[in-house]
Amino acid sequence: MELTANDNTVYSFIWLDTKKGPLVVEVPPKVLGGVNDFWYRWVADIGITGADKGAGGKYLLLPPGHQGSIPQGYVVVKPKTYGNWLFFRSFLVDGSTKPGVESVKKNLKIYQLSDAANPPVIKFVNASSVPANFVAPGDYSFWALLNQVIQEEPPTGSDPTTLGLFASIGIVKGQPFNPDERMKKILTDAANIGAVTARTLALKIREPEAYFYPNSSWRMPFFGGYQFEVSPGVANLDGSIFYYYFATGVTPAMEVKIVGKGSQYPWSSLDAKGERLDGSKTYRLRLPPNIPVADFWSVIVYDTQTRSMLQTDQKAPSVSSQTKGIKTNTDGSMDVWFGPKAPVGFENNWVQTIPGKGWFMILRLYGPLEPWFNKTWRPGEIEQQN
Repeated sequence: MELTANDNTVYSFIWLDTKKGPLVVEVPPKVLGGVNDFWYRWVADIGITGADKGAGGKYLLLPPGHQGSIPQGYVVVKPKTYGNWLFFRSFLVDGSTKPGVESVKKNLKIYQLSDAANPPVIKFVNASSVPANFVAPGDYSFWALLNQVIQEEPPTGSDPTTLGLFASIGIVKGQPFNPDERMKKILTDAANIGAVTARTLALKIREPEAYFYPNSSWRMPFFGGYQFEVSPGVANLDGSIFYYYFATGVTPAMEVKIVGKGSQYPWSSLDAKGERLDGSKTYRLRLPPNIPVADFWSVIVYDTQTRSMLQTDQKAPSVSSQTKGIKTNTDGSMDVWFGPKAPVGFENNWVQTIPGKGWFMILRLYGPLEPWFNKTWRPGEIEQQN
């Protein structure tokens, strides 16, 4: 399980640790991704929207407080934490994952700057079809993980107010975290309440500015921008709580206007009448002609509980411009169907849902074009069918 991942690209996930000194990352060409620090804050883009502009390049990650000399020939990245997450996507070529995978294996290199003259061979692990759970816990174990981060990272990676809140419940760098049974019960309740609050904000938020259009169910993934701010320097707490419960990976390339590059993620958990999407019912989403993408589009369905792809009889819970046999209407529009059973004749336009389970969906636009940004192209609402 992985929060709102896609099935249209090949992911590469790498954990980078700079405790031993500066790290060099040689990025493959034609990838799209970024670096987030241990607090899931954006640090840098790499690939198509990064400094290498999709040509591939050498990035140098410096540890917090690094005082040494910085050699020439690198894109220098300065995270505030030792631990950082590198994530990127490789794209299909003629429907095949092979070229992207081979490019990563050939070009991706990660090594200490001190080993630049003779970099070690990188070990690749194929995680496809390997059961894994990337979803954060919503019980007491959350606090143990938080304490681990506090112990591993420098205080300068966070801020005094946040660290003070953690200290008030016994999580302090350099000190053991040993709450008594009373406090464990309180923290268990707090984690559960936090998860419920985040789920509510994610699936039925009230603020109108969280939506793309007036009187619409189409939501923005970044409520308050990729820095989650009400105004410069002022946190948008609802925006950050919703996003981090719902997704992983923060980058301006998924939020700001970059015509023909990057990606956009309109999504919805409600139908045209504002009702939650029900796995026992049938719905239709109409995408008008000339879907504004330079690369591809996709519609993927997710489980409201796990926020991961809905597990059904289908190989993947999605329909996209890469789907073979997808039907186009006579006016050039495209219908995507959702429900327990496929409508006759539209089997390739259909995503299966499960009675008794709620769901939501994301419309991905890779290489979004101007009609998306100026809103002259607008997706239809998700309409329940009789």
